[in-house]
Amino acid sequence: MVKINGNEIRPGNVLEHNDGLWVAVKVSHVKPGKGGAFAQVEMKNLRNGSKLNERFRSVDKVERARLEQKDQQFLYESDNTLFFMDKATFEQIELPADLISDRIAFLEEGMTVQIEYYEDEALNVTLPEKVVCKVIETEPAVKGQTASNSFKPAILQNGVRISVPPFIQQDEEIVVSTETTEYVERA
Repeated sequence: MVKINGNEIRPGNVLEHNDGLWVAVKVSHVKPGKGGAFAQVEMKNLRNGSKLNERFRSVDKVERARLEQKDQQFLYESDNTLFFMDKATFEQIELPADLISDRIAFLEEGMTVQIEYYEDEALNVTLPEKVVCKVIETEPAVKGQTASNSFKPAILQNGVRISVPPFIQQDEEIVVSTETTEYVERA
């Protein structure tokens, strides 16, 4: 464990605080007119998903946890359990499907994901930033509508509903951001 000052906390840092592992979601540095400066940190518990807002002064020491990241291949899903395989050791692990939550629709067999471990406990699954999806249903383009900055609804092959530019047609492949579930570009 590495101890850091309260003003060194950055979004994405994993902290050991109040007997739990917390990831810093938002950090804002505040310098009030009266009193010392502090960091207002919004944190999310990695084990149960609860949220917490804390103030850390620059003199406060916080334990920063080191997470090991491993690339693993997604094999399949069964009964709300996801099965992954370590590409180097061929070891298989099982994780609950709610660890990925709403991004599970983008998970495909054979996809390489990054799993973060604290000691031997898997805490987080990170999907690739962008994935290629096929549009299975969308409205036809209206002539003259392509000049405006409008979007139309579309349904992807994984069942996700997103908004796409008017020039995108049915059966076309597009690139989608897994973080925001938004259209990025044509594939």
